[in-house]
Amino acid sequence: MARPVRHRGVAPSLRRNTAPSWAALVWRVLLVAGLIGIALAGHWIERDGLRDNIDGSISVVDVIYFTMITITTVGYGDIVPVTDGARLFDTFVVTPIRLFVWLIFLGSAYQFLLRGVLEKWKMRSIQRNLSAHTVVAGFGTSGEEAVSELIRRGADPQTIVVIDPRAEATAAAEAAGAVVIEGDATRNVTLEAVRANQASSILVSAGRDDTSILIVLTARRIAPDVPISVVIRSEDNEVLARQAGANTVINPASFAGLLLAGSRHGPHIADYLADLANAGGRVSLTERTVTADEIGQPLSAIRTGLGLRIYRGTEPYGYWDPQAASLMAGDVIVEVERRC
Repeated sequence: MARPVRHRGVAPSLRRNTAPSWAALVWRVLLVAGLIGIALAGHWIERDGLRDNIDGSISVVDVIYFTMITITTVGYGDIVPVTDGARLFDTFVVTPIRLFVWLIFLGSAYQFLLRGVLEKWKMRSIQRNLSAHTVVAGFGTSGEEAVSELIRRGADPQTIVVIDPRAEATAAAEAAGAVVIEGDATRNVTLEAVRANQASSILVSAGRDDTSILIVLTARRIAPDVPISVVIRSEDNEVLARQAGANTVINPASFAGLLLAGSRHGPHIADYLADLANAGGRVSLTERTVTADEIGQPLSAIRTGLGLRIYRGTEPYGYWDPQAASLMAGDVIVEVERRC
């Protein structure tokens, strides 16, 4: 059995902060106000330990002035602490407050100014390399297994883009090596950000049928020609998913039922089906377009594997059908190949 390929390194990400920016700004303002309040109260209590070199008296305005100047700078020397208590308060309380305030100022400047510029530049840089990639909308159980299977089959993790609104899900996808975007795949702007219209395929597994179908609708509008596969858990919703634009609808419960029913007629049937679907199996089920040298030959004569079915347009024909006796240009062959 082939061993899975492991990819190492840090994956790029296109993250979007879903928390409102004003909430973070308000929290920082309140924190700074609280720190200044502590320093102001301490200086007022120790006002007798301060000396004003201008008029010799310390007023409320002097305390406010000295506090703000001391927190934002090292002071101008017009008001100075002269007692041990005042100096110790400035040393062990005001100086750490000054450092915290400056860190908050710098962090706010980064988050609200520099970070936005850097993330836009980073997003454009990543988007330039997004072409013929695979978009995975939803990184739950099915989405995670799909990404793992794609990587085991040799796909470059950085050609896989995972969209999920949950931070823990995008973190797991990023750890697997995929490009991630923390956002809502039902929105046009999110699918446009990952260039869904230039993808080779879109895989949808949002965990809820209504969300998955809405993602399919949005994706089909953004990418009218890209193949879309979707996981649907209710049989009643399979038709809706196809009407929304999905090319392939997968029902995990139905597939599990097929395996169970197959095992009743023989212990090796379910094992063979799982072997076909697994990248580590001895055989693989593949799909390809007929080659020029195969035109006119029967499906049974192909040399790349065991031909099972052809698709001529939208019509499927089995190897027993007369249409499979002579392959035509444009036919799509479904075959079983020996895995190397």
